[in-house]
Amino acid sequence: MSAPAPGTVDQTKNADLTAWLAVIAGAIGALMATLDISIVNSALPTIQGEIGASATEGTWIATSYLVAEIVIIPLTAWLERVFGLRRFLLFMAGLFTLFSVACGLASTLPEMIMGRVGQGFTGGAMIPTGMTIIATRLPRHQQPMGTALFGSTLILGPVLGPLVGGWLTEHYSWHYAFFVNIPICVMLITFLIVGLKHQPMKLDELKQADWLGIFGMAAGLGGLTVVLEEGNREQWFDSTLIWRLTAVTVVGFVMIGLGQIFARRPVVKLALLRNRAFASVFVLGLLVGAVLYGTSYVIPQFLSAIAGYNAQQSGEIVFLSGIPAAMMMPLFPILVARLDLRLAVASGLMLMAGSCWIDSALSAQSDGSEFVVSQLMRGLGQALSMLFLNQAAIASVKPSEAGDASGLFNAARNLGGSIALALLATLQDRRLEFHHWTLFESVPANDTGVQAWVQSQTNGLGYDATLGAIQSVNQAVMREALVMSFTDEFVALAIAIAIVVPLVLLLRPLPKGHHKMAMH
Repeated sequence: MSAPAPGTVDQTKNADLTAWLAVIAGAIGALMATLDISIVNSALPTIQGEIGASATEGTWIATSYLVAEIVIIPLTAWLERVFGLRRFLLFMAGLFTLFSVACGLASTLPEMIMGRVGQGFTGGAMIPTGMTIIATRLPRHQQPMGTALFGSTLILGPVLGPLVGGWLTEHYSWHYAFFVNIPICVMLITFLIVGLKHQPMKLDELKQADWLGIFGMAAGLGGLTVVLEEGNREQWFDSTLIWRLTAVTVVGFVMIGLGQIFARRPVVKLALLRNRAFASVFVLGLLVGAVLYGTSYVIPQFLSAIAGYNAQQSGEIVFLSGIPAAMMMPLFPILVARLDLRLAVASGLMLMAGSCWIDSALSAQSDGSEFVVSQLMRGLGQALSMLFLNQAAIASVKPSEAGDASGLFNAARNLGGSIALALLATLQDRRLEFHHWTLFESVPANDTGVQAWVQSQTNGLGYDATLGAIQSVNQAVMREALVMSFTDEFVALAIAIAIVVPLVLLLRPLPKGHHKMAMH
C-alpha cells in the first residue's frame, strides 16, 4: 500500500492525540460561538436597564451578534486559505476574548453593540472550521466520532445559553455572561497551538480574491438578516429603512452572482448547491436551525408571560432539549455504522414535528412541566438530524471542498434561525390580534352571563369596581389570545418540518464501506 501524500491523513491509521486536541478545540470554539448567540437573551432586561437602552434598542444586543456571524461564516473557508487554519483560528480566538471583555465592561449601548459585532465576526469564524478540522485531521473511519462531538456542541450551545446567562445574572451579574469566555478561550488557544500544524500564508489569494462576492456577502446576508430581524418592528415595507435595506440586500446578492460567474475562485462555492445531496442538506439545515432557534425563542416567552417564570427557570426548561444530545454523543459512532442516514434524519425531523405538535395543546394553565416530554423529544430529534446532517455534509463533497460545504451548511442553520425568529414574531403579533378580536366577539358586552359575572364582582361598589371587573375580562381574553398565538407558532413549525421531510430521499447514503470503517 502506498504512503499517503504529504499533508493528507493516512486513512489506514487512527488519529493521534494532537489531531484529537484539534478536533476538541474546534468543538470548544463552536460551542462558545453558538452559546454566545443566546447567552444574553435571559439577561437582556437587566443589561438594558444598566446601559440605558429601550426594549427596542436592546434587541440589537442580540441581533448585532447574529448579523455579524451570518456574514462571516461563508467567508471562513477563503480566510482559512489566505492565513492558514492555525494562524487564523488563533487570531480569531484572541480577538473573541478581547471583544468579550469589551462587552462585559460596556456602559453604553454603542459600546455594547460594537463589542457584540466583534464577537459575532470572530466567534462565527470558529463554527465552520470545526467541520474542516474533522475532514482534514481525522481518517474517514474516525470522522463519525469527531462529527458527534462537534454536532453536539452546535445543539448544546443555543439551549445552554439561556440557562448559563440566567444563572449568572441571577446569582452574580450579567457582566459574567461575557467574562465566562475568558477561561474557555485560554483553553481553546492552548489546544489550537498543540493540535494544529503551522501552515504558510497565501497572501496572493488577496490579489485574486472574489471581492465582488466578499462585499456582496456582507451586503446581501447582512441586509437580509437585519430586514428579517427588524421588519416586524418597523411594520415591514411601510418603513423607508426596510426598503433601503432590501435594496442593499438585492444589490449584495447580485454581486455574489457576478462573483460566481467572473471570479477565478468564488469566495463561496455556490456550485455545491447543484449537488442534489448537498442541496438537500442545505435546505434541511435551514429547517433544523429554524426549530432550534425558534423554540429557544418561543418557549421562554411563553413561560415568562403565561407561567411567570424567571430567566433561570425558563433556561432550565430550554436546556432539557440538550440532554439527549449529550447522551447520544458516545452512541453516534455506533448509530452511524448501523443506521441508514436517510432514516435517521427522517426520524429526527418527525420527532421535532411531533414535539411541536404536542406543544400546540398548551393552555393558560400550562407551566414548565408541560414542556418536559416535548423538549426531550425535540432534543432527540435535533440530535439525530444535526449529527447525521453534519455527516451527510462531509460525505457529499470532496475533502478539499469541506471548508466551503461547512460554511454553507452552518450559514443555512443560522439563516434558518434568523428567518424563523422574524416570521414567528410576525405570526405572533398577527395571530394575537386575530384571536383577541375573535374572542371578544364571542363575549359581547350585552351577554347576560357576562353582565351577571361583572355584577357579582362589583357588588354595587360603583363605577371604579365595574371598570376593574371589565378590565379583568379584557385581561383574561388577552391571556387566552396570547396562549392561542403561541400554539399557532408551534403548529406552523410542525407543518414546516413535515413539508421538507421528503427531501431526505435525495440525501446520498454514506460511501460503501463507511459503516464498517466507522467501527474501527
